[in-house]
Amino acid sequence: MFKPKILDTIKGYNKQQFTKDLLAGIIVGIVALPLAIAFGVASGVTPQQGLFTAIIAGFIISALGGSRVQIGGPTGAFIVIVYGIVQQFGVNGLIIATFLAGILLIIMGFVRLGSVIKFIPHPLIVGFTTGIAVIIFSSQIKDFLGLQMGAVPADFIDKWKAFALNISTINPYSVCITIATVLITVFWGKISHKIPGPLVAIIITTAIVYFFPQHIETIGGKFGPISAKFPSPVLPKLDWATIQKLIRPAFTIALLGGIESLLSAVVADGMMGGNHRSNTELIAQGIANIFSALFGGIPATGAIARTATNINNGGRTPIAGMIHAITLFIILFFIGKWAALIPMATLAGILIVVAYNMSEYRTFITITKVWSSDTAILLTTFLLTVLVDITVAIEVGMILAAFLFMRKMTQNSNVTNLTAQLNEAPDYEDPDPISNYQIPENITVYEINGPLFFGAAYKFKDAIRVIEKKPRVLIIRMRYVPIIDATGSHILEEVEKECKNSGIKLILSEIHSEQLMEELQKTRLSFKIGKGNIVPTFKDAITRSETIIAGK
Repeated sequence: MFKPKILDTIKGYNKQQFTKDLLAGIIVGIVALPLAIAFGVASGVTPQQGLFTAIIAGFIISALGGSRVQIGGPTGAFIVIVYGIVQQFGVNGLIIATFLAGILLIIMGFVRLGSVIKFIPHPLIVGFTTGIAVIIFSSQIKDFLGLQMGAVPADFIDKWKAFALNISTINPYSVCITIATVLITVFWGKISHKIPGPLVAIIITTAIVYFFPQHIETIGGKFGPISAKFPSPVLPKLDWATIQKLIRPAFTIALLGGIESLLSAVVADGMMGGNHRSNTELIAQGIANIFSALFGGIPATGAIARTATNINNGGRTPIAGMIHAITLFIILFFIGKWAALIPMATLAGILIVVAYNMSEYRTFITITKVWSSDTAILLTTFLLTVLVDITVAIEVGMILAAFLFMRKMTQNSNVTNLTAQLNEAPDYEDPDPISNYQIPENITVYEINGPLFFGAAYKFKDAIRVIEKKPRVLIIRMRYVPIIDATGSHILEEVEKECKNSGIKLILSEIHSEQLMEELQKTRLSFKIGKGNIVPTFKDAITRSETIIAGK
């Protein structure tokens, strides 16, 4: 349940691998620097909080995680959630929500929900991820255009109304700096993969603004100087009223953190042929978020882009991720004060590229080309994320996905009166058709196809009720019933009672599912029906029926 990958990789660890991990860790640390600052600022907190999160949470996620190469820290997916919490509950509310999310993640790991999270529908993930990308882009318009306006409204529509009302205050120098940042970030990879494009963009644009100041807002101008001093850990004050108020955003942080970290781990496995431990990863993410909150940080999770950078540069053990955190600490300690000179327009450019990369617009377009239940889930989650709230989007998206899945399962489940089809052409695809048997007149045969759960159980009950001529024996073939739930058991029990009251003997034939047999035993239905009336083959069912009719 909890076995960090570092315990495996440390065996046989050698100098050659350490050299590779050292180089990969340093490179990823440099890549993470501008992103940690940008994510912190965009989330409505200080640049230091973004850096502290990347250092503390990044180290713990690598040291205790279930993946060899996972790189943790603040990510773009959390910007919308964190910004909303800060606006509504303040920074202290964010710290408490992050702390609670850490506890929830640990619980999720210990109750083995790691594998369950993997089954969250892909359209739902694409929906809220694309929605987050749209919101991140929208949140950077003020700094992109250099608009002279007050606080940016949190509501999406009000935000764009405010931008339109203040468009006359546009600063062309800010626009040029943002565009230059985007171009450098995107195209620098054609020149070098060793030095990250965002870092090059920061150095060039900061130098331009420093030597040719044109009234462009900088980090220092907005937040003051950046201190390299780590804050002392402070345990959040928790009471029941606070927990009730912040449990929903905390749950959203935990769910999104779990999804993103496990998606990143799966991607990493595909890139290097590994096999991560999902429950260990969730527990490590929880511990990392608790410690991030203790030091005033923001939520953290596995970062797909930084994890891929780690792998591509030779990182193969958690040591690389730990070195990435140490590299960030050294940079913060020695040259962190210079980060105050970075223009806000530069951070806007970096985040616009981040929003574009995480938008998954190609997948979004592909899913919406043909209307289906996936399209409904995608558009619902996307629109709720953008226009309402990501917490509501995930909740409604999950409920909608569950209902649409149950509807599909119900449509795939059917009940057939096989006796009524005796005179029809035989079904050549059926390996054991009823036409192979001689069925006496006072025997009726029904067959259930598909799961007998609450969505399909009443189909079965209604079909049984329309039997016109009461038979002596009712055979129900269940060879294609994989599962049954409590409602299905209840309906089956009602059918057994009705058969008993009508003097009809009920026989269940060809139960191949262990779960179904266990449910019959648990509810004592097997006892009520009679063990002799639950038979393994249809031939046995016919033989048993003839015995009953003969009165033996």
